[in-house]
Amino acid sequence: MRKFLVVLDDSRECLNAMRFAALRASHTGGGVTILSVIPPEEFQHWIGVADIMRAEARERIEAHFEVFAKWMRDKHGLNPELVIREGEPVQEILAQIREDPEIGVLVLGAGTDKSGPGPLVTQMSRNSGNLPVPITIVPGAMSKERLEAIA
Repeated sequence: MRKFLVVLDDSRECLNAMRFAALRASHTGGGVTILSVIPPEEFQHWIGVADIMRAEARERIEAHFEVFAKWMRDKHGLNPELVIREGEPVQEILAQIREDPEIGVLVLGAGTDKSGPGPLVTQMSRNSGNLPVPITIVPGAMSKERLEAIA
């Protein structure tokens, strides 16, 4: 089964990427893998404090994931998979793609502010010629209705 890999983070554009991945997966008989990456700088503390912070980050991610997972199950009949990795986001995205041969498309949301589309879109676009899967970049300002019409 072909899976759409979408990145779960705190950005606003993440919502449109989730919507697009769910719509495409449901229309094509695919699946969705939701990847959340915990950056290493969050744990630059004493070991005990770092362990507590790591556990809290995972709880936060799992709660956020469950909102999207419930929506995907109820609305689209999908049961998304959650993967939590620790490290630099671009390297962890690439590692996940290499490790899961069922991933067929990387779906990223593009930011709408004046600073550009966002660090992930910028960095992944630079490497797009060497990626083993295509990237779909979903505009952050695209309406829900337009997303449904094109997906």
